[in-house]
Amino acid sequence: MDSSKYITLAALIFLGCEPLVTKYAESEDAQYYSASEITNHVATTSPKVMTWNIRFGVGRYPWFGDSCGERSIMTEDEVMQGLEAIRDFIKEQDPDIILVQEIDRESKRTGYIDQVQWILDNTDLNYGAYASMWDSQFIASDGLGMVDVGNAILSKYEISNAERIKLALRTDQDPLTQYFYLRRNVIRADIDVGGSSVVAVNVHATAFATDDTKQKHIDTFYSILEGIEDSGRIFVAGGDLNSIPPGAPQYDFCLEDRCEGEDCEVDEDGPHLEGSYFNNFDGELNLLQSFYENFTPAISQADAITSSHTTHSTWTTDSPGYSSDGEYWDRKLDYLFTNAAAGMIDGMTSQDAHQLSDHAPVSARLVLE
Repeated sequence: MDSSKYITLAALIFLGCEPLVTKYAESEDAQYYSASEITNHVATTSPKVMTWNIRFGVGRYPWFGDSCGERSIMTEDEVMQGLEAIRDFIKEQDPDIILVQEIDRESKRTGYIDQVQWILDNTDLNYGAYASMWDSQFIASDGLGMVDVGNAILSKYEISNAERIKLALRTDQDPLTQYFYLRRNVIRADIDVGGSSVVAVNVHATAFATDDTKQKHIDTFYSILEGIEDSGRIFVAGGDLNSIPPGAPQYDFCLEDRCEGEDCEVDEDGPHLEGSYFNNFDGELNLLQSFYENFTPAISQADAITSSHTTHSTWTTDSPGYSSDGEYWDRKLDYLFTNAAAGMIDGMTSQDAHQLSDHAPVSARLVLE
């Protein structure tokens, strides 16, 4: 964008016109959804819970923002193909509760489809709560236009007291970039599961910050869970924490993530790229240690650092060497935790869902009795 466009855009923003980007209070009600037709479900004392970053329903298409692609707008057919594959996977796995990250709602890039409503209407899930992390009337960059993407909690069982909790903004950006940037959040909601009240908590922490914003996001998330536990209630919590597990054998993925012709930034720790490096501040490599020490994970800490439970890769279907039976997951970013006395069982990472998103779903059964 040239300087004259920046000046015009800044003038529109700061001279009192309708805000182009939604701003949020520290805490506010999330937005509620329900399926067009409610499906009756038998109560359970061991609900299956899943967390999944669905990459706004476009599978492995090479989007410009995260995979060296040139695409910014997907066709409606491409989006529907992605959503139908996600629907089929959800129906096959049959979760009772899903914590969803990067779900679009009437965004130009994904054909203006409300993906929250679409998934509810096309699966056995009945209720939802949504909290936007990027709600803009117009994003000039790369022709994105209108964007609304965020976190959702979807459930077979009724949801109440759904709340959006604001997370800190990055401090390593200029004011104009920050104005149009993501407003990340934690979304929490009460779910009545078979007569037991469970608090579901979903987060999508920052990925690209080079300051201590990630520390603030994880600290806020942990504090919310501590507060729920102190109140004597059961929670199941997780999401895309954009953090590797303590003890992970690798913390720099520059070589895996760099685009053609792109060089890695070099500092005293060696070469790395923004968003591909997990040692930006003191303690980042052990950022999740307190979760493993004080809560029960779906995937144990010992297993979390193995290749069987990595959940993310920047590879796309156009990446050199990509194949349907290849090894493309290279780091773990996605987690589930609970404080339930009996913990969780049957924890698994669905690495076979490689064509559906750039994140693999993580699931487990929460034991309530």
